[in-house]
Amino acid sequence: MASKRGNRIQVILECTEHKESGQAGTSRYITTKNKKNTTERIELKKYNPILKKVTVHKEIK
Repeated sequence: MASKRGNRIQVILECTEHKESGQAGTSRYITTKNKKNTTERIELKKYNPILKKVTVHKEIK
């Protein structure tokens, strides 16, 4: 019988350039990752609608 828990967890990605710019608001995305295969924090390039360009988003918390 398969386990109901699994190894996937939800993580929040937050824009790094937006925090440095000093503009109001934040750009955040929610995604999942496999905590067994990816133990370190992830970084993905995602679109920031406030800055209107693709920026690096890092995992928080």
